[in-house]
Amino acid sequence: MRLEDFDYDLPAHRIAQHPVEPRDAARLLVDLGDDSWEHRRVRELPELLEPGDLLVVNETRVIPGRLQLRRDTGGAVEALLLEPLDADWRRWEAMVRPARRIRDGEILLGRGDEPTLMVHTRGGHGDTFIVEILGVDDDGALDRALDHEPDHEPDHADLAGRVLARLEAIGEMPLPPYIESDLDEPDRYQTVFARQPGSAAAPTAGLHLTEALIETLAQRGIEMRTVELMVGRDTFVPISESNPLDHPIHSERYRVPAETLEAARAARASGHRVVAVGTTSVRALESAAATGELSGRTSLYISRGYEWQIVDLMMTNFHLPRTTLLVMIEAFVGERWRQMYREALDSGYRFASFGDAMLLRRAEGIQP
Repeated sequence: MRLEDFDYDLPAHRIAQHPVEPRDAARLLVDLGDDSWEHRRVRELPELLEPGDLLVVNETRVIPGRLQLRRDTGGAVEALLLEPLDADWRRWEAMVRPARRIRDGEILLGRGDEPTLMVHTRGGHGDTFIVEILGVDDDGALDRALDHEPDHEPDHADLAGRVLARLEAIGEMPLPPYIESDLDEPDRYQTVFARQPGSAAAPTAGLHLTEALIETLAQRGIEMRTVELMVGRDTFVPISESNPLDHPIHSERYRVPAETLEAARAARASGHRVVAVGTTSVRALESAAATGELSGRTSLYISRGYEWQIVDLMMTNFHLPRTTLLVMIEAFVGERWRQMYREALDSGYRFASFGDAMLLRRAEGIQP
């Protein structure tokens, strides 16, 4: 396997800078198998699925974890919170830039002179640090709560809720770096079914679904079930190894409710299909099936020759070159992904997080 196998020419102007309105007006390239396809819209999804099929979505919610801060010297600093490291949501893995100027133990300031972050330890990934959130409430309530008496356990859910409320007040949505335009409505980078906060990026295929479309699917006899996979920045990091299989795969937290896995297995046993919305839903479902663990961390790297256990159809956006997401797509449909991407480029489809989507049919017998 070579890195060049997952490269293609993507002109910058084909990367969508704004989401389409309404959500389900996005274009949908439908894989018909045998190197054939058709051009549809996401709103036509009920016509493309069958009663008894099961739709699985990732209900993770993106946190507004991009913080504009400053040093006590006045220099500007940006921090991107990636993943909480404790139940209080006070300690985080974060990207801090410019990394080379930040000292261990330094306090970064927010609005006014409010202390916002303390950098604890330089990480092993260049600009990745462990940071502690300070001064979450104007009256210092969080700091007092964390300084609890030894014989009194803190309410972790309450503390995490305070942190989240503060982030929603001062943070920005962590849009991917290739999106250079501002987002007028932050909720447009959330799915309509987002529930569990914790992701550093949106499960973007799910952005196309509307409440009305979900209701239409239900009326047609197509159930929807949920999973959680907390999306981290490494999902989108380009592969740098000459052999993609040597790329160090990231791990992410996931949870698959027992009823979701049972519904998926029941659908397949009755001759129906499991339709995963997004690569994150795919990864959560296949991780649970492969390990037997319904929750935890997954470092599953799906590549050519993977033995699929759950997912039959995948709805996904068009991914950037040289990413592990393209490696997964090839494992799902084989080398014909190239023809479909070429068709999408020739037909004016929009790419990446705010772009259009494709509905893929799993191919059989893809060799390692």
